[in-house]
This record gives sequence, structure tokens and C-alpha cells, in this order.
Amino acid sequence: MELLDNITCLKGIGTKKAQQLNRLGLCRIFDLLTYYPRAYEDQSSMTPIAELVAGEKATVQGLIRGVQERRGGRNGLLILTAVIDDGTGTMQITWFNQRFLKQKLKIGKKVFATGKIQYAYGGQGQFAMSQLSSFEVLEEYEQAENKCGIMPVYSSSKDVNQKLLRGLVMQILQEDVYIPEVIPEAILEEYGLPPRRAALQEIHFPSNQRLMEAARYRLAFEELYMIQCGLLYLKKQSQEQHQGVKHGVNGFKVQELFKHLPFSLTKDQNQAWHEICNDMERSVPMRRLLQGDVGSGKTVVAMLALVKTVENGFQGAMMAPTEILAHQHYDAFCQLLEPMGIRVALLSGKLTKKQRTELYEKLASHEIDIAIGTHALIQEGVVFANLGLVVTDEQHRFGINQRALLEKKGVLMPDVLVMTATPIPRTMTLTVYGDLDVSLIQHLPPGRKPIRTFIRGRDRRPLIYDFVLKEIGKGRQAYVVCPLIELNEESSLTSAQEVYEELSSGIFRGVPCGLIHGKLKPKEKEAIMQAFYDGEIKLLVATTVIEVGVNVPNASMMVIEHAQQFGLAQLHQLRGRIGRGEYASYCVLVADGKTESSRERMRIMESTSDGFVLAEEDLKLRGPGQFFGTMQHGFPDLKIANVEQDMDILLRARQAAAKTLNNQENMRFIIPTLQLLYQEQFLNITDT
Repeated sequence: MELLDNITCLKGIGTKKAQQLNRLGLCRIFDLLTYYPRAYEDQSSMTPIAELVAGEKATVQGLIRGVQERRGGRNGLLILTAVIDDGTGTMQITWFNQRFLKQKLKIGKKVFATGKIQYAYGGQGQFAMSQLSSFEVLEEYEQAENKCGIMPVYSSSKDVNQKLLRGLVMQILQEDVYIPEVIPEAILEEYGLPPRRAALQEIHFPSNQRLMEAARYRLAFEELYMIQCGLLYLKKQSQEQHQGVKHGVNGFKVQELFKHLPFSLTKDQNQAWHEICNDMERSVPMRRLLQGDVGSGKTVVAMLALVKTVENGFQGAMMAPTEILAHQHYDAFCQLLEPMGIRVALLSGKLTKKQRTELYEKLASHEIDIAIGTHALIQEGVVFANLGLVVTDEQHRFGINQRALLEKKGVLMPDVLVMTATPIPRTMTLTVYGDLDVSLIQHLPPGRKPIRTFIRGRDRRPLIYDFVLKEIGKGRQAYVVCPLIELNEESSLTSAQEVYEELSSGIFRGVPCGLIHGKLKPKEKEAIMQAFYDGEIKLLVATTVIEVGVNVPNASMMVIEHAQQFGLAQLHQLRGRIGRGEYASYCVLVADGKTESSRERMRIMESTSDGFVLAEEDLKLRGPGQFFGTMQHGFPDLKIANVEQDMDILLRARQAAAKTLNNQENMRFIIPTLQLLYQEQFLNITDT
């Protein structure tokens, strides 16, 4: 049996059961072995029935003395009760709507069970067991003692229970399955890690707490180590296999741009600019992430870098996630750079075929210095004469592969600057953007007015929208954000369509209103956003399609309906659409948080506007798996490591990965695993 074999090779797994397991993401032997327990249950000792305590969890064994079947409740629920006797006393075990069990519950049969103890209904002080996590009818030859121990608890489903999952994993570990070691021996010894097979045995069926913790450490280290090896290898491969663009020191045009800027750079912006200059003046390709909150001034730093590449005789490219954002960048660049003689072009999907052909020709003949656009920049016909720098805005909207397509447009490997306004905790930055060096703009430029944030219940909506109307009356514009597009019978949430109809025909009758959501065609979305940008639409009802989009300095109000439905990072991104002008800005979170977690999110949003603080809190509330999964296309979610709690493991794993990359023999050893985990990036690697 091999790790990549289908689970149908296991005993007892036919087509139907395989389909049920597949729905949990369990298709191969490897998937089952790395389907780590979400918790453990200590069944290491059994409690005599006479010593049971109500409210506690316990494990018991005994003989079945009686079985009763009856109907109860309004719906005629089938209730099955077995009376168990262990010689010290009797107790009840009850099941609901599980008639199939009756055939197994034969009087005189020995049973083993774990669950919560409570008083039996109408049982004159007798105990009953509920919330069963384990229950087995034992064969004559089986001993309950053999079922005891620290037992794994897996994420399960209606069709796939704990007994099945435990049995399958046990079967794999007892079979002669080849489980190759994936960490080089030198790394195992240096970091004191147990062998992989032993770690997998102990993580699923721990002998004791100490060995289970050592197994978890080893497997979390392995997971983070492989990610770091993958990311660092991509970076090394990019820098070693391609000759980079070497820029000179800052010249006349960079100095001229500094003179034309209507403000001075902040300390953070200056630090980021210094780091970017150092990278650009080296011969290895720059790979840098510029991370900064909404409105922190990343674009001006990117503009300086693009001017630096132009004055060195190269071309620059800037890729934005939306047409309208690309257009805004284009307008800002033209205003400052065209008087300096720098030729800027916008590569838009709205260009006619003739215009596009002319633009392609100018790019190829170096009649354009800086090209700004969306995905249109990576189309097959786009060829640069001498590309020196690629800037991608809102990197998480593009995958690694899209970024790579733009990089390949140069004769030499261009420098790459990646920008994101999504603040990422340090742990996530190391994990998600491990192939990039990081520059941070942590503080907003002086003079930006803070956005005042308020939490209000749904009963205050009339007052909220009355305030919005007054703001629009002062000449301002407003957003209203909803979690759904259309009314949904299964949900009590208010939809964007519903709110638009309510507001445009009610309190905002006579006010130009617009509705934008993800189901609209791209051209329709662009037209609506352009109308809002131009001030023709005063109130824009939207879904989260506006999360990354247009810069409207006149928009000073945002109302977020059912704000409890959104994560902190998303709420912060939405709030970042306002507060971009000279006017006082207000964000109202309309929420009816029913859980402590949702109420806590709202309190955090109200108390801070620091995106980095919010990102750390979001990571705590949402967990790293979900956070990580959305950040980097082509890399797998974490199965056992927790980058928030395992920072020490992450740093040691990164250190070990750096050592591995400098050792050809060790690198060759881990290539098969990298190919298995990161197929898109490593499928064609055969040697280092």
C-alpha cells in the first residue's frame, strides 16, 4: 500500500463509503494519515457505575440487561434505551432515531461506552449517559481494556463517524504502508525531531501526553518547513536563473519628482523607499512586498520606483485589480509625470482594436515609459522593449502565476514590487509571502482625518439614514454595504436589492442612487462606479465588490448592514473606502451580534482604525487556516500548524529551510515532497 493509493484499497471501503469520505476531502491514504485529530478524549481508565458523578464525562463497560424501544415527543421520536450492568450498579444509555442499533443490542452482550453522565429521566436517581463519543458492542474475545487510551476525535459527518475514522487510520498504521521520511536526517537531528512514522502513530493514537505533544511539534514543523522551503526555493530560483536589472543611483528625474510632490514622505515611506532603492541597485531581481494600510501612501512610493526605472532607460508596468482603479492611477501619474517628459499609457479593456494595436507597437518600440492596466497587461500580444520594474497593486487579487506572466514580459528579469493594503500579521507575512522581502508603512500621513465608527442596532436604522441624508445634503456621498445580493428565503439577512428598493423609493426618493454587485457584467459595474466617482450617483448600495476599488474623496459616509456577517479584515477594507478627502467621515455598523465573537469584532472595529491591530485580532478570531487559505493561490491550507501559536516553530522551520537550500543533497531529498504539495510551482523540477 502506498500513500498516494486510493482509499478504496482499504478493507471495508466500497464505492458508497468512499464517496462519503471524499466529501470530507479524504481520497488517498495520504489524506487519511494527515487528517489530524481536532481533539482527544481520555479513555485511559474506566469508572465503575457506582462511582459515576452527574455532569462529568466517563468511560464504562458492562453487560446489556434490557432494551426498550418507545416513541416520545411531539414528533413521535424513536427512543431506544439499553440498561447496562457492570456488577457495581446499572445505568441507561439512550439513542434517538437509531432503530438500526436494536439488532446489535442483544441482552448479555458486553458494551464499552464514553459519554456525559446525567440523571435518568424518571429513573429514581439512576444515571444515564448522553452525548456519546464512543460506543461499541464487544465480541466475546474482545476486552474493553484494549479500547482504552487517549483516543482521537476527528471532524466527522452524518455518514462518517468516529469509529470508522479511527478504524481506517488504525488499519493504515498497522498495515505495511511505506511512509517515507520527508525531512533530511541532518535537520531531524539538529532540531531533535522524532521520525515521521512514529509522529503519525503518536498524533493519532498517543501513548501519553508527552509523546503526543512531541508528535504535534514534529508535524507542525514539517508543514511549516515545507512551505518555507517552497517559498525560499521559488525566490532563489528566480534570482539565480535570471539575470536581473541593475539600476543606478537616484538621478535627476527622481529628484524632480520629489520637488513636484505636494507633501514630504513620512518616516515609514522614506524607510520603504530606501529599501526599494537598495534592491533596485543590485543585480539580483528585486522581490519586495510593500505592505501598508489603506491611505498610507504606498502609491507614491511605487511612483518613485517607476520613475527610477525610467531614468535608467527601462520601462515600468503597474497592474491594478480593477479598470477604474487602473484609471485613477493613470490620472494621478499623468498629472505628475507627463510635465517631466515621462510617457504614461493606460492599457484598458475599453480600447478599440486599432487603439490597442497602436499601444502594443509603442510599448514594443519604447515610445511608452510606464504602462498601467489590469489583467490586460499580461495578454499574449503585450511586449515591452525593455521592462525594468513590475508593480502589482492589491497582490492577493492576483495569483503567483499571474504575477509571473507579467514578470516574463521583460528581456531581463524585471524587479518586482508587490503592494497590498490588506494588513497581514507578521506570522502570516512570513508564511504567505515567504518568497518576498517586506517593507512596511505602518503610520498614516499627517492630516488624514480619522473615520469615526459607531455600532448601532437595527432599530436605529431610521435615524441612521436620516443622518446619511443630511450628509448628502451637504454635498457628500455615501455607501451602503449589504452581505447578500438578492433576498434569500433561507436567510434573514437584508439583501442589497431589497435595501436599494427600500431606500431609493423611500427616504432617498429624488436622490440619485445606484446598485452594484457581483452578478452585474464588468462593463455595468465599471459604469456605475464611474458615475459614483464622477458624483452623478450620491448613494451607492453595494455588496463587497467595492472592497477594493475606487477612490472617491467626496464619500464621507458608510453604513454596513448586518456588519456581524463580515470578518474584521473585510470590515476594515470596506471602511477604507471613505475618509479619503478633507471631510469628517463616519462608518456605522448596523449589527445584532448574537454571539460573543461577533460582539467582540464590533467592539474592536469601534475602538481602533489601525489595520495591523485589526489583522492580529482577526487572526485570533478566525484562526489561521481560513486566513491562510485566502491569501496565496497555489499553496495548501495548514492542517496542523497554527501560525499564531506556533511562531517559534515557524522561525525555526524557516531557519532550517534556509540551511536546506544551501545543501544540494538535502534539497534533492525534499524535491519529491515539494512536487506533491505544490504541483503548479514544482512539477517540472527534477534537480537543483
